Amino acid sequence: MIDWPSPAKLNLFLYITGRRPDGYHDLQTLFQFLDYGDTLNFTVRQDGEIRLLTPIAGVPDEQNLIVRAAKRLQQFSGCHLGADISINKILPMGGGLGGGSSNAATVLVALNYLWQCHISVAQLCQLGRELGADVPVFIFGHAAFAEGVGDKLQAAEPEEKWYLVAHPNVHIPTPLIFSDPELVRNTPKRSLSTLLNTPFSNDCELIARKRVPEVEQLISWLLEYAPSRLTGTGACVFAEFPSQASALNVLKQAPEWLHGFVARGVNTSPLQSVLSRQE
Repeated sequence: MIDWPSPAKLNLFLYITGRRPDGYHDLQTLFQFLDYGDTLNFTVRQDGEIRLLTPIAGVPDEQNLIVRAAKRLQQFSGCHLGADISINKILPMGGGLGGGSSNAATVLVALNYLWQCHISVAQLCQLGRELGADVPVFIFGHAAFAEGVGDKLQAAEPEEKWYLVAHPNVHIPTPLIFSDPELVRNTPKRSLSTLLNTPFSNDCELIARKRVPEVEQLISWLLEYAPSRLTGTGACVFAEFPSQASALNVLKQAPEWLHGFVARGVNTSPLQSVLSRQE
């Protein structure tokens, strides 16, 4: 049985360049994957049933992106096969690491292969977009500069650093940040080359630090050791290091309330690496 990775992502920078008539925001962000995340396993069924063998507490199956992605692929492809799906869930929900979106992408990519649907990456990205704005980048499979609502992707090659990623044990609903009247929504659009040569930041961070004391406490502690910032709309924060040893050394000094892990940023998704070995 193949272990299909469902990696975390970081937003190395995130800028809000405008608000659209439909209420969504235009962004410029840089996605990079981590060599750390959930793992999914699939057993193909002949009866067309989709069964999640490891339900997630508080998330009904019909709302779970894993189940929704599998059923959407069935519908789109006309495939009559089904699957038993299990997940080893280690990424925190609502942490800004893209866990649910990554799960959906892994389902689409893995079942497209296992069911032999032969759906193109572009079509899978379109299906993913229906499930969530961050799903396409996980299907795309490479670090990417994203614009629009995060759906216009351009491959990028940011430095592959080591990160200490920490969660403050709070959940920040994305609408809480994007509906805040103090959120900056007019950051000027810039080219990728300009952004890569400008210190990275996140327009959502100020609001998260103002509204969520645990995020403020976490970032303040990490900034004593390394450049640190929010990923996505939070609540996770990451600090960047030149080596695994230096990141682990800081994690060892962390106060008891800090829960984190050390992982490397990678420009090729672990999911893409597994798929390439199968093909």
